[in-house]
Amino acid sequence: MHGGRNIVIMGAFRKDFRLTFFNAALLKDQEHVLERQGANTQHPDMIRFTANHQVAEMEAIITTYLKEAMGYVEAGIKPEKEQRDLDLPDELIEALDADSELAEAFHALTPGRKKSYIINLNSAKKSETRIARIAKFRGKILSGKGATER
Repeated sequence: MHGGRNIVIMGAFRKDFRLTFFNAALLKDQEHVLERQGANTQHPDMIRFTANHQVAEMEAIITTYLKEAMGYVEAGIKPEKEQRDLDLPDELIEALDADSELAEAFHALTPGRKKSYIINLNSAKKSETRIARIAKFRGKILSGKGATER
């Protein structure tokens, strides 16, 4: 944290460990070391390590990126929110049209929770799978949860 705002988080996983920057859209990434965490990540935001010695080798770069992020905090600069239109699958549109309670609950979800359902449904190859997932998700949507929440 710096100036009361998160700037980076460390995470350990089975095959690697990472530094993930908050508000990474602001970072210049002049060394081209930032990676996207996944296909649905808007901006490259992490530095991935697979061995401890890599951290020491990248110390100067890491320090530079941290100082840059701290400077944005001190200046009160935040990245603009980018609104991306997500394509609702036809099956979801039909389900929302047929079930007003589901539609009301879905439209009341936060943008991130809506996105979690859209990504999950769009990853299914078959229409039958999307329809089954919508039925499975109905209770979670009605309770205001995202696709990956318990």
